[in-house]
Amino acid sequence: MSEVARRRFLQGAGVLGVAGALGTGTASATTRYQWLSGDHHAHTQYSYDGMYTIEQQIRGALRHGTDWLVITDHGHASHEAHSVEATAADLRRAQRKFPQLLLWHGMEWNVPGAEHATLFFEDCHDEAGVLRDFERQFDWRLNGAEASSPANEKKALDAIRFLQTKIRNGTMKSALVFVNHPMRNGRVAPHELRNMRDLAPDIVVGMEAAPGAQGDGDPLRGPGGHRGGYSNSPGSNSYAAYPPEAYRTYGGFDWMTAKVGGVWDSLLAEGLGWWITSNSDSHFNSRDTIVRVPEPGDQFDLTGKHLDPVDSGPPQISPPYVDFFPGEFSRTVVGATRRTRGAVMEGLRAGRAWVSHGGLVDDLQFGVYASGGTQTMGGRLRVRRGSDVTVLVKVRLATRPNSAGFIPRLRRLDLIKGAVTGRSSSETLATPHVKVERSYEPRWHYAVFTHTFRNVREPFFVRLRGTDGNRGAFEPQADTPGAANPWEDLWCYTNPIFVEVR
Repeated sequence: MSEVARRRFLQGAGVLGVAGALGTGTASATTRYQWLSGDHHAHTQYSYDGMYTIEQQIRGALRHGTDWLVITDHGHASHEAHSVEATAADLRRAQRKFPQLLLWHGMEWNVPGAEHATLFFEDCHDEAGVLRDFERQFDWRLNGAEASSPANEKKALDAIRFLQTKIRNGTMKSALVFVNHPMRNGRVAPHELRNMRDLAPDIVVGMEAAPGAQGDGDPLRGPGGHRGGYSNSPGSNSYAAYPPEAYRTYGGFDWMTAKVGGVWDSLLAEGLGWWITSNSDSHFNSRDTIVRVPEPGDQFDLTGKHLDPVDSGPPQISPPYVDFFPGEFSRTVVGATRRTRGAVMEGLRAGRAWVSHGGLVDDLQFGVYASGGTQTMGGRLRVRRGSDVTVLVKVRLATRPNSAGFIPRLRRLDLIKGAVTGRSSSETLATPHVKVERSYEPRWHYAVFTHTFRNVREPFFVRLRGTDGNRGAFEPQADTPGAANPWEDLWCYTNPIFVEVR
């Protein structure tokens, strides 16, 4: 590729001319997208196991450079009965007070026959009413549909059809669903992921690559246990084919994502989009001095709301979960055409996103080029058989201390390639046709890498991951108590780009 062609690609794909400091959302003249950092999984006092007011969560998110945030309190009988309108009112006040933050009123859905998922809408008429109606009909805490069974799996699909109907009749413009912490209990079977995706690929678009509650592994500021609360074993509702090692995180990431050639790659090998995110799942945040006040044991059951917490001065001791504020440790960075809620949702739906832990990189841009076209994350590049396809990567290394007080160092980027082999069994857990194609070692503040696939004959996908290399081994290692400090094993991942051959 000539230097002129290379620069044109870098400019068009957003790989050159990075969009300023993370969290500002300011695009340069050469970038197509604003890259906005956010979180679609955070809890407040309107969750039975939460604590913060909405304003407290927002202030924490803004301190850590968050551009967009979805409030996702748990489905629960008391939540449905008391919390929905109160949350909506608090969010309206917050949107007036903090116009710089894009905010959604979402919900963490207890999925029939499975576990949890994030749900949120775009331009929904009577948003609170639709959320409550959905919760009443389709949340397993309200309707007893928790057990893994064909009937309950059908009810989950009926819930997605409910959303499709609301979109068709104009009640809302769009909706998004992301599966949360998929392997925490192993209750989301591969066929459930595929069935929901196939039914509504514009609604059910992906999963958390890494769970929240990462601070649970911190031996200094937390209990020193399992990152993300991934300390479980197979239960009566777990999918039997998952191996024991699937119930642990690997470098803080869910086994479905972290295992090369595993569940995520098996979904991508079908040639269909299935995108990853990373979120805080914020309930009680590491080292925070805000604490829950004593309250009657039936406070939440009667009101759907915990009392406002207070700033006590000293940090909270032994909270039930050790999370982080949105953007403090985990972030999902989305390429949006505008700084609007709809544009962020469109970017998430398109897979135009990368995820990172602990401020490992300031910016990560990734694209592919062939004669006549360019694509970035989530895109599909169509080429003639026999074409050359070039991957270009630009990474801007961290320059600011993270909230743990140090500047992390990215030691390696891996370019991962997988063959697109077509539809497989709905129970497929793995694909053998995925490998690390090439690794790079960034040595400067800005680093640009290229790799060319010559004479392309078959379709494939490419994706990136990066690491601080602190655990030593090439592949991410299982997080176990005593070796699960989240700040000592940092990774980042991009969504894939597909190359289609005609």
